[in-house]
Amino acid sequence: MTRPILHDYAKSSAAYRVRIALNIKGIEYDRHKVNLLESEQNSDEYRALNPQGLVPMLEIDGLKITQSLAIMVYLDQRYPETPLMPPDPAEGAHVRAMALAIACDIHPLNNLRVLKYLAGTLRLGEDERQDWYAHWITEGFTALETMAAPRAGSFMFGDSPTIADICLVPQMFNARRFNVPVDAFPTLLRADENANRIDAFIAAHPERQEVPQ
Repeated sequence: MTRPILHDYAKSSAAYRVRIALNIKGIEYDRHKVNLLESEQNSDEYRALNPQGLVPMLEIDGLKITQSLAIMVYLDQRYPETPLMPPDPAEGAHVRAMALAIACDIHPLNNLRVLKYLAGTLRLGEDERQDWYAHWITEGFTALETMAAPRAGSFMFGDSPTIADICLVPQMFNARRFNVPVDAFPTLLRADENANRIDAFIAAHPERQEVPQ
């Protein structure tokens, strides 16, 4: 069987999520690094593979799958061992809502192409960009804390990591990179701390991608 290929950038939150999911599922894969800072995602070669010019993209089972949540759902259905979602439909909807709150409502407002647009086209200064970043993180995490707290355990839902935690950990990493305070979110902090004790999360960390695993 051909090993899956993950088109990846170490500090991409979306790619970070997929690395975690692949590790949880125990799937060995090869990395094709796409340097976003050097705009390799806009090359004709990469656009031919992924018309959006985004990472991640996973080549697996003869497929080219884009969008991190679509990839994680595929992996969970294709490799059901160590599930990423609770089986109950209502619980699954709750977990999916938390994951989507991060992946659709927080992260897209603060990703690299948005920050480049704020700096370049709109000519916002560094302080203004920092305020932008912190505003959307804080607003999103405030809602997420309220969503998660009633049914959280060691993780955002119960005592096993789900796709919600897989989305949370990269977003917490980014919040800290940009010096956004997170002490007001104890449920999220607990889930992040517990997740980062698990080998699958540790191995996916951006700083671990350029060193032997």
